[in-house]
This record gives sequence, C-alpha cells and structure tokens, in this order.
Amino acid sequence: MESPGIVIIGAGPAGIRCAEILVKHGIRPVVIDEQPRSGGQIYKRQPQPFQRSYQKLYGSEYQKAQAVHQTFDQLQHDIDYYPETSVWAIHDKTLYAHQHANPVEIRFDFLILCTGATDRVLPVEGWEQAGTYSLGGAQIALKHQACAIGHQVAFTGTGPLLYLVAYQYLKAGATIAGVYDTSGFASRLKAMDKLLMKPYALWQGLKMIGALKRAKVPVHTGVTPEKITGEGEVTGLEVKLRNGQRRHVACDAVALGFHIKPETQLADLAGCEFSYDTQSQLWLPDVDQQGRTSVPHVFCAGDGCRILGADAAELSGKLVAFTVLEQTRSLNHQQKKQQSGLLARFRRMKRFGDGLLKAFPWPAHLIDQLSDKAVVCRCEMITKAEVKLSVREKEATEVNRSKSFSRVGMGRCQGRYCAHVNAHIIAKEHHHVPETGGRQRSQAPVKPIPVNVYTETSGETHP
Repeated sequence: MESPGIVIIGAGPAGIRCAEILVKHGIRPVVIDEQPRSGGQIYKRQPQPFQRSYQKLYGSEYQKAQAVHQTFDQLQHDIDYYPETSVWAIHDKTLYAHQHANPVEIRFDFLILCTGATDRVLPVEGWEQAGTYSLGGAQIALKHQACAIGHQVAFTGTGPLLYLVAYQYLKAGATIAGVYDTSGFASRLKAMDKLLMKPYALWQGLKMIGALKRAKVPVHTGVTPEKITGEGEVTGLEVKLRNGQRRHVACDAVALGFHIKPETQLADLAGCEFSYDTQSQLWLPDVDQQGRTSVPHVFCAGDGCRILGADAAELSGKLVAFTVLEQTRSLNHQQKKQQSGLLARFRRMKRFGDGLLKAFPWPAHLIDQLSDKAVVCRCEMITKAEVKLSVREKEATEVNRSKSFSRVGMGRCQGRYCAHVNAHIIAKEHHHVPETGGRQRSQAPVKPIPVNVYTETSGETHP
C-alpha cells in the first residue's frame, strides 16, 4: 500500500519531532524549511566553519538543542528534505515554493504546518532609524554571525526573550546600555501559579535577571519607551521610568520586542479559520490540542499556532504526527497510550504559556500614546497620522480596507510587523474593541519571490 503524501513545513522542534514519529511508523514525509540547516530559530545551527560548543551557543538549553539536531541528522535518509525552500502559495493540495531561485511544486495529501514564530513588535517613535533591530534579529546576529548589533545596545520591550537576548549579549562580552521592560512586577506575581508549572524555566529566567543586575546592567520594569533618538542612525533611547522620571539612554543600537507571535500566513492560505484570542490580542488559527484545524487535511503544531515555547513545540509535533496517523490507520493500544501521555504533558505546558502572557502583557496602551508622526509601517514609511486619515476620510473600518488606502501591510513584511498595530489604531478611532479592526488577509506570494523564478523554467513538480 502506498504511503500518503505527508508534507511538513518547518524543521524546528515541532517539525523534527513530527517527522520522527512518522518515520518510526513507516511513513516517509517531505520536510520543507527556509533555513539552510535544521533546528528552527530557537536551536538555530551555527554556520559550517564555526566551531563554538553547544554549551556556549545554547547555554542551559544545549542538551535539548543537541538532541533535536541529532534526531534530525538521523532522519535525513528517511525523509525528503528541502532546505532553503520558501513556500509562497498553497492551492488545491499543492505547495508552490522556490529553492535556490528555482520553482518547486509539491503535492500533498496531508499538510502539517510547523511554521514557528516571528517577532512581535510595537512602534516606538524613531524606530525606523538604522540601528533598531527586533530581539530576534539581534539574537540571530549573535548566534549565527557571532557579532553584536552595536557597541552599546539598549534592550526594550517585554517577554522572556527580552531578558534571554540581553543575557546572551552579556555572556558574549557586549556592552549593554540597559534593559527596559514595559511590564511590571505585579503582573508576574499574578501569574506565578501558572509559571510554577515549569519551575526550572522560571528559575533560569530569574538567574538571567540576577546575572544582568550583578553585572551592573540597569534593569527597569514598568517602563514606557518614548523615543529612539538619532539623525538616521540610533544615538539613544528615551524612556519614562515607573516613577515618572524620564531618562536618556546613550546607545548606538536598540533591540526591540514584545514577545513573539505565530507565523500564520500559510495557515491562512490553506483556508484555515481564525479566531481572536483576547489574552494575546492576536488572531490565531482554530487548532485543537491535537493539531487539527478547520480544514480536514491541514494540521498545525508548535509556535505556529500558539506560543508555548520549544518544549511544548516538541510535544505538539509528536501529537500531530499521531493525529495524522489516525487518519491513515487504526492506532494500537500502545500508540494510544503514548498519545494520551503526550496530551497530558502538553496541557501542563499550555498553562505555563498562559502564565507568560499574563506575566508579560501586550502593552496596547503604548499604541494609543504614539504621536501622529510616529512611523507605524517601516516597509512603506507610513505614519500613524496617515492610518488615521484612511479611517476618517476613506471610511476604512478594518485593516484590509485601510491597507488599500494607506499601504500599511503592503511592504516586504506583508503586515507581519504592522497589521496588528494598524488594526488597533482603526478600532480606537471607532471607539471599538481591538478585534473589530479585523485581520489582514494573507495573499500569495506571502514571501518575496526572486524575479527569475517563473520567467525561465516551468518548475519541477513532485507527487
């Protein structure tokens, strides 16, 4: 009997563990990934010439990173692997992608989206200047290129990644101008019962903050980042501290980030239904705990459907693999027992993820405090005033209409960094709750395509 065509998009923790289960049960999946090497962003591998040890590169998580990498390396002969391949469209059970500027079409019976997460940012006046990076970008520069984003780096935003990247920069010997967190200590206390679901992770976070403070790095909570100063290049960060005092932080680079958010655009192209999540204030695909979406042949695992971290992503990937297997055969008693155990562990992980959102809340009020001259969309350099104009004069009642009139979300990022901010501004102008601003629809191509991809060859089709 011929195996069903199962395609996994993403070779991070979720995708790798999903492939592992499928291979163990006699299925040869296709694994597609944009990166040249497996591991995802959290366990991103260093370039081939680099020889840094796992412990230096991944810190306390080095054993997990090593295990994930070794698992994938052992699977390579049992999967069809497409590295450096970007999927830009999905239609009629066919993926349209390009690899090394060559078109690729891959048909599937079942599609498993393990697309991971991307940075969630919030505009700060002056953030369009050279020297402003997302937290993820700052981390990649350090881990993948062994360089800092500046000589003196200020970190601002909120979430665990804020402290993790600052700590990694400290360990690498970089000069840190300070860590300025928009969330307060009280919100963390309220979330403590859920954070204690993973006491080791909580302890690691506290250790990082302690290390920063022992190194005399200024660490402030309850902060409002007001402006990134400079004339084309960053020269400083202006913040308002919890006590109302304003401070100018001299720096030549700013790392900015407010948690991460699921990369959901391929789920949108696949026809999955979405719902507004009030806790994260994001539109997320409707996915149950076993990875089923509203589309019968499309599944989702890991941070690509909800941010729960790498450990939960590994469990989620395994769970989805069993869910897909159930579509093709009956599971035996041992397999069902394993599935139930994974589900119980995943539910505990979910409580911890909910705790992180409560401890480090999305500071939507900062969007309201932005001046009209602040740039909302960096790709197209659209200001808050221009978005408000599209609402007042063009009757743009939701993000897709506003996009047509203001061009917010039309740039290279395709709304990944600005659509949620645009929606908030629209809702505020109408005095409505945030979800009324709508969800920006994804349209192919969801990623830029080299112009020569479809001009010279018709492409290769894979069954």
